[in-house]
Amino acid sequence: MSVFAVFYTYDPASDLIAQHRPEHREFLAMLKADGMLVGSGPFTDEEGGALIVLRVDDDSTVADVEKLMDDDPFKKRGAITGRTIRPWNPVLNIWNS
Repeated sequence: MSVFAVFYTYDPASDLIAQHRPEHREFLAMLKADGMLVGSGPFTDEEGGALIVLRVDDDSTVADVEKLMDDDPFKKRGAITGRTIRPWNPVLNIWNS
């Protein structure tokens, strides 16, 4: 399995974030049920944003993860101001990868 870190940038006080959070969490719950979501959550400082860690098929690329995450309501509804997706190698971890 390949692991990717998805970084979202957004204003934590954004009305769009609050409005679409339930749909966003449903989307993440679907990824979890499909065995792809390792973890997710907002940064708790004043900068806001969030981190989503995904475990996907070995042959997946950043473009594949971009396409997958394009279905996130936060992205579809314009709630995030930026998104960065990077492959990650969790050398030491608690997941049986």
